[in-house]
Amino acid sequence: MNRTLTYSKNFFNKIDELWRNQTLLAYLIAGTLVTLPLKHIVGSLACIAFLLVVFFKAKKANFVISNFLLLPIFLYVLMLLSLIWTIETKFTIKGLQKEVLFLLIPLAFLGLSKINRSTIEKVFQTYSFAMVGYAVFYLVKAVFKFLQSGKKEVFFYHELVTLEVNAIYIAVFASLAIFFFLSKKNKSFFDFTGLFILSILILLLSSKNIILVDIALVIIYFFFFSNLSKKIKTGIILAISFLAIIIFLLVKPIRERFMIEFETVLVDSSLNKTNNQNEESVFNISLRQAWNQDQFQHNDFFPGTAFRVYQIRIFKEMIQEENIFFTGFGLDAAQNKIREKAKQHNLHKSYGELNFHNEYIQIFSELGIFGFLIVISMLFITIKKGILNKDFVHIAFAVTMIVLFLTESFLSRQRGIIFFIIIYCMLNTSNNCNEQKI
Repeated sequence: MNRTLTYSKNFFNKIDELWRNQTLLAYLIAGTLVTLPLKHIVGSLACIAFLLVVFFKAKKANFVISNFLLLPIFLYVLMLLSLIWTIETKFTIKGLQKEVLFLLIPLAFLGLSKINRSTIEKVFQTYSFAMVGYAVFYLVKAVFKFLQSGKKEVFFYHELVTLEVNAIYIAVFASLAIFFFLSKKNKSFFDFTGLFILSILILLLSSKNIILVDIALVIIYFFFFSNLSKKIKTGIILAISFLAIIIFLLVKPIRERFMIEFETVLVDSSLNKTNNQNEESVFNISLRQAWNQDQFQHNDFFPGTAFRVYQIRIFKEMIQEENIFFTGFGLDAAQNKIREKAKQHNLHKSYGELNFHNEYIQIFSELGIFGFLIVISMLFITIKKGILNKDFVHIAFAVTMIVLFLTESFLSRQRGIIFFIIIYCMLNTSNNCNEQKI
């Protein structure tokens, strides 16, 4: 009996020690982020475990009110208040359950002391190598699928990771790991290997915006954060640019995804060659048509940029026709209005099932100007602190989110919510720039 009590005491003492030096905290945060590509239930359980431990271990002495942590809490309060005016009560209640992490995660971080840079490094180290593991899994799985089917498409876009997991989300997760490996001062062989594997994954995922943002951020890193000589920096940037051009020219699926966007800037109703297996011809809608044309045909196709231009247009129409500037339609309550617009403009019904694919517009349409301003403020605080701390990973996260929010309703899905709010809270809770960077 005494021996059991001794073992129990030693165990809890060890847990206390791991908590005091933030090792346990690092494992909990990393464990939650690592579950992002898995089933939603796994991510939910990881979040519950994180919250239970943090709320149990947090001390009142550490509880400090921080403006940046209050912002997501205010956002959730606004979501809750939207129950008063929502046009879709059932969807708003369901949305509140999904978005509750905007309340719980910041509350958990309010009870924590400042997070050390070494803790953040542990989180990103674990997270980044886990992303490498996922990348290897996806690539190996694609090889087996190719051997069975002979279809090259299994190596690209949603086919590589499944539509449910979503190529764009995996590209975002992998990009953060790339920025961590890139910013490490003393890179090991495994760091370089991870950097290479994740770069291949992002290219195959073929997310145009993420590829362009990643290239821009890599150039920024070498110009402003690297200690290499100017000559070496220039050589690396030229090599990256040359490699990007070669890949663009030689890899057909990547080239086609970019070319269809360039084509729709200038040409109205060009024939969609990627859909030539269909009996009925499909025509690409240009940016001009997406913004101006009143009626469409069911065989019209909206490439990515044109579709987002159309969504901005119908949001403008909603603002003019509905009294939603200050309140929005209510959390998760705008979808029926999107369907009505699709019917009004004679789009194929599938377009009515898609959200705005723009987080700024999504939040404005649901929560009005105040929700929009809260999200803008969160992004502003994040990039401002990253710049002040001269922390490349922090800056890269902020820039990626700012750009991604232009093309995706990222905070409408559980994976996006967990990724954004945990990293937002962790990076902004970290100690200041006087500490050594990763």
